[in-house]
Amino acid sequence: MRFQHSSDIWRDFPELVPGVLVASGVSAGVSADDSILELGELAAARLETSSEGELPEIQAWRRAFSKMGLKPTQYRCASESLLRRFRKEGALPRLHPLIDLCNAFSIAYAIPVAVFDVSKISQYVEVRYAAGDETYLTFSGETEHPPPGEVIFADAEGRAHARRWTNRQSGHSAVRDTTTDVLIVAEALHDTARKDVESLMASLSDELAAAWSMTPPEYTILGPAEPRFEFPA
Repeated sequence: MRFQHSSDIWRDFPELVPGVLVASGVSAGVSADDSILELGELAAARLETSSEGELPEIQAWRRAFSKMGLKPTQYRCASESLLRRFRKEGALPRLHPLIDLCNAFSIAYAIPVAVFDVSKISQYVEVRYAAGDETYLTFSGETEHPPPGEVIFADAEGRAHARRWTNRQSGHSAVRDTTTDVLIVAEALHDTARKDVESLMASLSDELAAAWSMTPPEYTILGPAEPRFEFPA
């Protein structure tokens, strides 16, 4: 199995900094509430002085969405959507301890964090431009076909595991109570992205090890010179 970005993505977004982590032994029967609350407090403190749209992490993604031909206030990166909901409601809905933890990291760092069930991925995930024949399964069970040129997370069978890059994940590879092995991807484009993504991934690895009593998961920071992360199926 492998994760990578296409050469076209690196060409068009050279400022990209992706962090990739793989963890085994995940289950739904744990609690990460203390960490989730602490991360929420960090997010709340940032929102006291700036709206989510003013944060440099979000502004960088808005520029990327504009470059992709998308209206940034219509299609938002996942971290902006989470921050908007958190600001309005004061909390995020609880879905699964791993999803809840990753969402908390996402709002604390204002960086999109995607989580995929590895058992639902065929051979690899590549962030690339769609050809137009890929299939995307919504959470409501409907099938969509991303148009040619849209940035997607694609596998070997032509499934799109995310649409509009960091906008919306697929229901096909969503984490469920039966999930055990996961691929986690955090991507940033702002000026201090390297430092922030490294901090996020290191902290997330430690939190996973503590909550699920596992060996700290392996993670890496990708770049044009080393664009691929390989991991066992």
